[in-house]
Amino acid sequence: MNLQSNDFELFGVPMQFAQDRAALDARWKALQREAHPDKFAAQGAAAQRVAMQWSVRINEAYQRLKDPLKRASYLCELHGAPINAEKNTAMPADFLMQQMHWREALDEAKTIANMEDIASEVDQDERRQLSKIEQSLDVSKDFLQAAQQVRSLMFIERFASEVDARIDQLGQ
Repeated sequence: MNLQSNDFELFGVPMQFAQDRAALDARWKALQREAHPDKFAAQGAAAQRVAMQWSVRINEAYQRLKDPLKRASYLCELHGAPINAEKNTAMPADFLMQQMHWREALDEAKTIANMEDIASEVDQDERRQLSKIEQSLDVSKDFLQAAQQVRSLMFIERFASEVDARIDQLGQ
């Protein structure tokens, strides 16, 4: 193992968006066992510190690889197409229109059922967006296109969180 390896190399998985979650989970557990600081107790404090660094590095990689949005962002960055969401906020007009439509629908929604309908629509759109991202990253290798799609997905996920929060508020 090398601390400088990218997350995919560290976990020994293909450098692609599509990943087997069960395999990632199993690999994470195996890596954690290998690097657990308790295994290095007899070797002294320095060895335990190195093991702790490994443990942190393994956890960080796992958090990135298991989350589709973080994994897509990471792949874009590895291929020279950083997301830069805070600087690059340009979105296609049809996407912005959809966002406005959802916002209006949420503002007008008075019941949990209305909001759950919106949540369902947003969830379907989120799945479509993840499918587009997989196509851009794994098939066409268009990392700039994927970065744009990741930025869109970030908007969608943020809106989905707002909808969930409103449903929770009404449910109390």
